[in-house]
Parts: sequence; structure tokens; C-alpha cells
Amino acid sequence: MVESSAMAPRPHTSRGLHAVRLAAACALLAVASCASVKFERTTETSGTFKSVGWAFTIVTIDLPKSAMQIARENASDSNLANMRVIEARVTPNWGSWNWVLDIICIRRATVSGTWGFEGDQ
Repeated sequence: MVESSAMAPRPHTSRGLHAVRLAAACALLAVASCASVKFERTTETSGTFKSVGWAFTIVTIDLPKSAMQIARENASDSNLANMRVIEARVTPNWGSWNWVLDIICIRRATVSGTWGFEGDQ
């Protein structure tokens, strides 16, 4: 029996599938490493902090969780005493058009503030 050329596998199709799988694997690795925190000491018992979290949103689902939650949890995990958040923001922020970003987006949250005790406390 002779195979027709219409039934023969196309080599470029499998390459495209491999490229999609590679892109998906890279996206998963990027989502897995999505936080950073920086502490600066201003006195012996106090200082400032800045925590950043990234999240990928697709159809209102944040992966691995919301960027703000990632940033807050990352700062909280340090177990420093008397942490106070001074500023918290999420970018991009389109105000009343944020529903558009819930379709597909990468969000970045930044939480900054102070920690510790200053003076004779």
C-alpha cells in the first residue's frame, strides 16, 4: 500500500509544537520566581524595606497568586519586628479600565515601609 503525501507527517508542525512547549516551560519557570525583598538598616534596631512581587493574570486568575499578596507575604516572612507599610502599589493600574488587565496581564506590586524601633524604646 502506498502512503499519500497528505497523510505524511509534516516536520515543521512538530518543531512548532516543541517551541510552544518550550515557551510554556519558560513561562512556568518565570512564574515560579516572582518576588524579591530588600532591607536597609538606618539604625542599630530599625530600617526600611522594599518588597516586590510579580504575578501573571489570565481570565481573572492570578498565578501563582496576586502580586500584592506575594509582595506582602515576602516582606512578612522576614519576621522583623514592628513592620509598617508606608506605600503599596500595583502596576499597571488603569483605574476603571482594570477589567481589561484581568483578561491577560503581568502585574507588579511594590510594598515599602519601615521596620524596627527607633530611639530609646
